[in-house]
Amino acid sequence: MGDHPANMPHRHAAAPTGPVLARPAGQQKKRWHDAPHYAALDLGTNNCRLLIARPQGNGFAVVDAFSRIVRLGEGLASSGRLSDAAIDRTIAALKVCADKLKRRNVLVARSVATEACRQAANGADFIERAYRETGIRLDVISAEEEARLAVLGCHVLMEAGDGPALIFDIGGGSTELVLIDSSGPEPRVLDWHSAPWGVVSLTEHAGDSKASEESARLAAYARMRQVATESFATFAARLPASPASPRLLGTSGTVTTLASVYLELDHYDRAQVDGLIVPAESMRRISRDLSGMSLAERARLPCIGAERADLVVAGCAILESIMDVWPAERLGVADRGIREGILRRLMGANRP
Repeated sequence: MGDHPANMPHRHAAAPTGPVLARPAGQQKKRWHDAPHYAALDLGTNNCRLLIARPQGNGFAVVDAFSRIVRLGEGLASSGRLSDAAIDRTIAALKVCADKLKRRNVLVARSVATEACRQAANGADFIERAYRETGIRLDVISAEEEARLAVLGCHVLMEAGDGPALIFDIGGGSTELVLIDSSGPEPRVLDWHSAPWGVVSLTEHAGDSKASEESARLAAYARMRQVATESFATFAARLPASPASPRLLGTSGTVTTLASVYLELDHYDRAQVDGLIVPAESMRRISRDLSGMSLAERARLPCIGAERADLVVAGCAILESIMDVWPAERLGVADRGIREGILRRLMGANRP
């Protein structure tokens, strides 16, 4: 069903120098051809994701990976704090990551935290506890750096074409949009915007995922669409009025999940999703179909399940609002982003 995905290799070109964590005490610097292991950890409002890789040619080869939905930002919108339960879930996931880092003998790593830790009143306390209990030092990055890392990690999947292109990352607590010039070997950022709504925060603010009546679910979807659209308004006003052939690339759980639904997969398959190009109208149709379904109906769909059923509709609302802002006919899908961007910077900084 639909377009066949591009068979994109999991490797990237050389990256500019970026921040690098210190090596463990007493460890000697290894030669580049010894192919040491590098790691990138991305702790978002909803997910904790780790990628361990080694240099290979001008890119890298993945050695190990980990992903778990932790919902760190659950309840943050109403309380302004990370809950004890959310912190416990996240610490448990970070302990798994710490074990992988130790077993893989990682030479250099960077671990970043995003919107939930930027917003939470007890974010610094959480960061301190995470380091104390796991040995992982989380770096709370700005929304701008988050956007730039996502672009660095996935821009190679952008369709060829003329004029500016838009890359977006729908997170758990925020959404980043980046307008790029992709005419050179590395993307050049022309403009960027961070909206304070992601799948968790928008669901808690305007959603009604447990509504029993379809009319109530559709009303909630319309509210979320309005909130998302308003949050993009200042950025939309700065965009080129009539791009000749707008190109659009998304990196997030929302777009990879909807791409899986589009392909009618019975289980998630990164090889089929990463690099896929989907007609924008198909993504809109899937989004609207999901918005009218009950929570139980969404949970029964493969690749959505109970873990994503309550949050996917907010992602659909954000996605449709982005497609309104940048009306491309096709949507590129990337199962890569911040972690890959971090790895490119780390490996670029350690080249001889």
